[in-house]
Amino acid sequence: MMRNTRGWIVTSAATGINLILGVLYIWSIMGKALINEYNWTATQASLPYTVCIVMFALVMIFAGRVQDVKGPRLSSTFGGILLGGGLILSGFVKEPFLMTLTFGILGGAGIGFCYAATTPPAVKWFPLEKKGLISGIVVSGVGFAAVYISPLTNMLIMNFGVAKTFLFIGIAALIILIVLSQLLIDPPAGHLEQMKQKVQKNGGKIFEHKKQFGWREMLKTLSFYNLWVMYAFTSSAGLMIIGHLTVIAKNQAQWEHGFYLVVFLAVFNTLGRIVAGIVADKFGHIKTMRIIFSVQAVNMILFSLYTSPLLLAIGAALTGASYGALFSVFPVAIADYYGTKNLGVNYGLLFTSWGFGGVIGPLLAGGIFDATGSYNISYVVSAVLLIIACLLTFVIRSPFKK
Repeated sequence: MMRNTRGWIVTSAATGINLILGVLYIWSIMGKALINEYNWTATQASLPYTVCIVMFALVMIFAGRVQDVKGPRLSSTFGGILLGGGLILSGFVKEPFLMTLTFGILGGAGIGFCYAATTPPAVKWFPLEKKGLISGIVVSGVGFAAVYISPLTNMLIMNFGVAKTFLFIGIAALIILIVLSQLLIDPPAGHLEQMKQKVQKNGGKIFEHKKQFGWREMLKTLSFYNLWVMYAFTSSAGLMIIGHLTVIAKNQAQWEHGFYLVVFLAVFNTLGRIVAGIVADKFGHIKTMRIIFSVQAVNMILFSLYTSPLLLAIGAALTGASYGALFSVFPVAIADYYGTKNLGVNYGLLFTSWGFGGVIGPLLAGGIFDATGSYNISYVVSAVLLIIACLLTFVIRSPFKK
């Protein structure tokens, strides 16, 4: 009972940490404020955010290894110092290049070190049959963060300005992340065996990995590259809509209040992470992926027809739920295929595909919109990528038999 309680404490702390890491979602508001207060160009205002995404994805590899070897507490504490410090320093700089260093480099690295240390310790406390649920709960924190961080940031900027907003959020993030990080621990040796005996005693069955793959072994399997392509193609669609939703609302529905759609999308982003985790536990991650990819593909095909706030809200809900679901099913897939012992570094390597999707999706959409004045071609391209990802679910195979 004590260990089960400890597992839920770790899960709660990990979810709380992710609620802070959602600070990444404030940039649409911060970017606008930087343009207004510091007279930055739109390109200058987007640079720290873009670098932050890239750093987040790249650092996940090294951070995952640190988490596996040194433990989640050290990784997350270090990440909290980097992110909090980066935000605080951002309050003292006004040059785009310097803020790219403070928010982009330091902030992105901090998010990577913290995020890498949240899901692995939480899922290790529970049977593999519950990995989807636990993963969904933990990553739902990032999705829900936009619901409270966006209005909070907007209020702070209106009352105190962009510099003090960075300072306030940075101090809060530094304190909260360091405190919650101390609750992140891996289960003791023999925990899985004791859990297995307890389940079997009650007449149940528990899946146990026959092999725990290291990252070098994982990179030798075709399944990893199939997952990488699938993650990149599917995440690019969600990131494209998230990055351009307010412009899409104005362009397609002549609606100036696209901010509400961003919050609406965030709510379904959160729900998608939890529901997908539960569905993956029941039906398996591959079948769940097929549903997610298919729904998102149809959504992209229809997105050009969403010409009213109501239709855009439906499209945003489907986008958010499908995009959020990715953060539940892909960690489960890595744990299912390659084991949980090296989950941090293994998922970190896979997560680079999200960074790739975060570059190609928004940039491609922006370029097409600048050239044509419409996002229609972007929707078609995204739909094609999603269909390819869906087809890959029929050919991917587990690297070992259960």
